[in-house]
Formats: sequence, structure tokens, C-alpha cells
Amino acid sequence: MTVRQLRLAVTADDYEAALRFYRDVLGLTEQATYHRPDGDGRVTILEAGRATLELIEPSYAEYIDDVEVGRRVAGHVRVAFEVEDSAAATARAAEAGLEVIAEPRRTPWDSLNARVDGPAHLQLTIFQELGESAQ
Repeated sequence: MTVRQLRLAVTADDYEAALRFYRDVLGLTEQATYHRPDGDGRVTILEAGRATLELIEPSYAEYIDDVEVGRRVAGHVRVAFEVEDSAAATARAAEAGLEVIAEPRRTPWDSLNARVDGPAHLQLTIFQELGESAQ
């Protein structure tokens, strides 16, 4: 068996705010939108580039939070988006009304990471690769 796609499905109480943030602020492109037959509800699929699944032991998750934020703040799920400019993306998130938990800071992994309290109760890492991993 070969996995062909990783799709993160998020239920958002404020669908419009979540759509505006992920589409208009982060720049994810719409692939498709589907409506219920009765018109009450919809789903929008947004393209987010390459997907990976990070499995993290609790002690390492604590370490990541300490590096990015300075204290343990994330739950079991945190979504990370690689962007070209993490400082600009974090500023756009703040302008869109999201709470910035931690401004961008350089990590031991040679990336510039920020933490944002995102729509639909998701904690987001917005990161920019700096060293040899940068493209």
C-alpha cells in the first residue's frame, strides 16, 4: 500500500474566518469547494504544498515548545506551515486578528519559527528555513 496524500480535515465553527486566514492571509489556494445537497454546510479543500507527518515523543514536544515559545503551550496537534518570510507571515496573521504566541525566533534546526493561535482551535507554527534547507 502507498499513501498518495495527507489531508488534514479541520472542523471550524467560524468557517468564514478560517477560510479567510488560510486562503487570504497564508495564501493557500482553493482546490475545490463542496456543498451539502440541502445547502447547509460546505467544505473547501486548500492546497498547502508538500505534506509530512511528524510523530513526536512528549519530551521532545516539550523541547520544541521551549525553543519556539519558551514554555509548554501546544496540545497533541500543532500544524506547521513553511513560508518564505516567517516575520511577514506572522505580521499578517496578527493583522488578521490572530494571537501571536511567540514572535519568530531562530531555532537549533536553523529555521525562523513563530507560534500563532490559529482559527478552528489550531496552534500554528509559521516557519522559514534559513540554512542549507532553504530553497
